[in-house]
Amino acid sequence: MAVVLPAVVEELLSEMAAAVQESARSTGSRSLKFLFGSSATQALDLVDRQSITLISSPSGRHVYQVLGSSGKTYTCLASCHYCSCPAFAFSVLRKSDSILCKHLLAVYLSQVMRTCQQLSVSDKQLTDILLMEKKQEA
Repeated sequence: MAVVLPAVVEELLSEMAAAVQESARSTGSRSLKFLFGSSATQALDLVDRQSITLISSPSGRHVYQVLGSSGKTYTCLASCHYCSCPAFAFSVLRKSDSILCKHLLAVYLSQVMRTCQQLSVSDKQLTDILLMEKKQEA
């Protein structure tokens, strides 16, 4: 079962896509800041720094990796609305203070803005990437 973002977020991302096509990014960023506060600015900074990489394998599996502002790389699964960062675990999952962390928001924004780096790897390499992430969390 796919996880669905709240309708207001889905609508905002759709508006961002339209704004990007019209080169009117500032209007969308004001809405983002209203909904996500400082996380919006931080997410836009990650997008501007091209810190988001879409990693795809021949079997069709894909994950996003985001190089955070601290220099640590986080794995995001946009299909199920997940990020491996501590802020996601605490603010989104535990306290329900937020619906997204800055890394996941950056992934969604980079999809809309078509600014993701692309990396194709073998299925084994993708599995190794995910296993390495799991070991780092432990």
